Amino acid sequence: MNAQEIIRSIEAEHLKSNLPDIYVGDTVKVGVKIKEGDKYRVQPYEGVVIAKRNGGINETITVRKVFQGVGVERVFLLHSPRIESVKVLRRGKVRRAKLYYLRDRVGKATRIKQRFDRPL
Repeated sequence: MNAQEIIRSIEAEHLKSNLPDIYVGDTVKVGVKIKEGDKYRVQPYEGVVIAKRNGGINETITVRKVFQGVGVERVFLLHSPRIESVKVLRRGKVRRAKLYYLRDRVGKATRIKQRFDRPL
């Protein structure tokens, strides 16, 4: 057994199996565990997936939302223990893999058409 096979077997233990199919353009709600003092709580973060990167244990999504008039983007490591849940609220109909152009848009121009052919 070589080193890569050993690494893959260790990673396989930590992969989450309950993640939905996430596509770029989807509106998702990510439950993030936040530590306050000695307690943990789950804080929801809702926004549009503008990018997906990597695969396997290193898979990340970049989620963008506008909060109090300011665009906020967070990168989530999907298989991290800090991610409690990921729920797809809406499927978006987009024609490119990275939606960085949404950063330059304001208000109604940032809307993405809904896609109905993929189930939630």
